[in-house]
Amino acid sequence: MSFEFRILMFGIGTALVIFVIIADISEVEEEIANIEDSQKFRFVLQSNRNSVLNSVPTSLVTYRKSKVFSSPIPLPGMKSKTSNSFSPEWTFNRTLSNLIRKNILRFLDAERDISILKSTFKPGDVIHYIFDRQSTTNISENLYHLLPTVSPMKNQHYKQCAIVGNSGILLNSSCGREIDSHDFVIRCNLAPVEEYATDVGLRTSLVTMNPSVVQRAFQDLNSEEWVQRFVHRLQSLSGSVLWIPAFMAKGGEERVEWAIRLILLHTVNVRTAFPSLRLLHAVRGYWLTNHVQIKRPTTGLLMYTMATRFCDEIHLYGFWPFAHDPDGKPVKYHYYDTLTYHYTSSASPHTMPLEFRTLSALHRQGALQLHTGPCKLPT
Repeated sequence: MSFEFRILMFGIGTALVIFVIIADISEVEEEIANIEDSQKFRFVLQSNRNSVLNSVPTSLVTYRKSKVFSSPIPLPGMKSKTSNSFSPEWTFNRTLSNLIRKNILRFLDAERDISILKSTFKPGDVIHYIFDRQSTTNISENLYHLLPTVSPMKNQHYKQCAIVGNSGILLNSSCGREIDSHDFVIRCNLAPVEEYATDVGLRTSLVTMNPSVVQRAFQDLNSEEWVQRFVHRLQSLSGSVLWIPAFMAKGGEERVEWAIRLILLHTVNVRTAFPSLRLLHAVRGYWLTNHVQIKRPTTGLLMYTMATRFCDEIHLYGFWPFAHDPDGKPVKYHYYDTLTYHYTSSASPHTMPLEFRTLSALHRQGALQLHTGPCKLPT
């Protein structure tokens, strides 16, 4: 081996070592910056808390240190004497609710992020899917036609809102009338209501519709009967906001287009909304910053996070990610089908038990009310 070749190899090796060292330094600096940013955010929460009310725990950092955060209440299978919620003495904590709203606004503004607008795109524009950045779709003429010109939640504000999940815990709850008494009612995934009205109510102000719902609940519209059922369900919304996450992942674009065509064909009276491309990451960022290590927020958690923007007092129904109720009785996965609850953290994109514990902590602090039992009938 010649002397010149050895010198060349030594020079290359030295350059590689320097490069690795510089890369390591950059990573350390980035990590330090992230830590500093996190500390700044927690300092803001702490400052806000001290300036508003010293005795009220106001950030999820505080909740994480409390005993309630480490265990759902009540645990599945535990006996419970509660009727409508975990604490019959529940009191709304307006100070805490306002502070949560303020902190969420640091990450997203639901009035803006609830939907992309007509002014943002034009027909033919290419969009990258949120969970599959390598795949794209195009804004069709029909979809563009249904994009709102202004946010459907612009200048909207309500005193009491209900968010209705789809857990079988709602069956035999008699909560329908109570749910319908709220000023604004949010429902998830176009769940049926007419045949379950006693337990879940009828009123709908906003309802989500994942593209997979067309397949699961309406048999991919494979017959005229299923098309009519789907159209009937849409028509029953009667002016409500229909929130369609059309750009989450590849595979649902055909079903989205079917739904859009039927809405246009039958001039269905709904206000369509298509969430902004930043919404999901912004919501996840808020919870991660507050040490709630979710994978992908469920529809229920998404709706709660957004509802803080336009609701003073938020009540949750049908949120119960366990196979048994507090008395040990089996609970169906959805109140409207025969699915049983089977959750595995490794297989699911969601972390539902963790979300439930988080909402339970917020319930105990008065930021929201989590209803998990039968509702009291009016006297």
